This record gives sequence, C-alpha cells and structure tokens, in this order.
Amino acid sequence: MVRLEHINLVMEDIRPTLAFLLTAFPQWRVRGEGDMTWGSAENASTRHWLHVGDDDYYLTLNDGAVGEIRDLKGIQPGVAHIGFVVDDLQSVIHRLSLKGFSVDIKGRDHPFRKTVYYNDPAGFQFEFLQYNSDKPSEKNMYGGESGELKKKETNQNTTHA
Repeated sequence: MVRLEHINLVMEDIRPTLAFLLTAFPQWRVRGEGDMTWGSAENASTRHWLHVGDDDYYLTLNDGAVGEIRDLKGIQPGVAHIGFVVDDLQSVIHRLSLKGFSVDIKGRDHPFRKTVYYNDPAGFQFEFLQYNSDKPSEKNMYGGESGELKKKETNQNTTHA
C-alpha cells in the first residue's frame, strides 16, 4: 500500500495558516510541535514546527521562512495547490466565510464533483473537492466541465480572523 501521509510547508508565521486549517477542518488538532535547527553552518536557523491533522494524515507547518512565496498566478516552479476531498463542501465554505475567508476560485461545473480554491494568509492555495459519485469512472472523469472558472476580484480586501 502507498499513501500520502503528510506535506511539509514553510512560512513566515504558522498561526494564520493554522487558524485557516482548523477552521476548514474542526476535527483536526495539533498532534505535536517543537523547535529545531534548520539548515547548516551560516544558513542555520531555529524554527518552530507543528503537525496539524488527524491520527493518519497531517500537514507540517514550519515558521521562520525568508523570502516570497511562489506567485500563484505566475509560472515559477513550486506547489500550485494542495487538494482535500471533503464530504460536505458547503460546510467548509460556510465555516471559512464566518472567519472572513472568501473563495478565490470556484471550479467549473462538473457532473460528478464540486471544487473551490482558497488562498490562506501565508499564500498557499488549498483546493476543497466534494465528489458526487463513488464510481471511479465518474469522479475521475476528465472533461465534462461546463461554464467558466469564477475568480475572486483581485481588488477586494478580505480580513481574516
């Protein structure tokens, strides 16, 4: 068996991303945390890290990043987004909305899935998907989309609690 267990992210400050993730997934918890030295010699720094998730899957969040995160609209290499399958997409949207987060992109209409994208305060993009079928041939169907992607206006100011 092969499965993805975790993803390790580095950011300036853990707290805003942690708040975003715990809002999206209230059943998650901080599994553990600590401090460690990252890098070596003249590039060494002390970072705080934590694991947030459940007993089987988690994200590692590390603070102390220096520099700019990849421009999500650019063509630089790096992570484009991280996708999560959820049972109730509308509940995730509602919880995030109550905390001041707004959908960045609403996916095109598809007969067997719904999808939305959010940008967290650190600049990472998260995709939340809800499948409307358990049949692999339907939920994994490529093509079949209709309509346009709905993108948030770039001049909107959104506050995050």
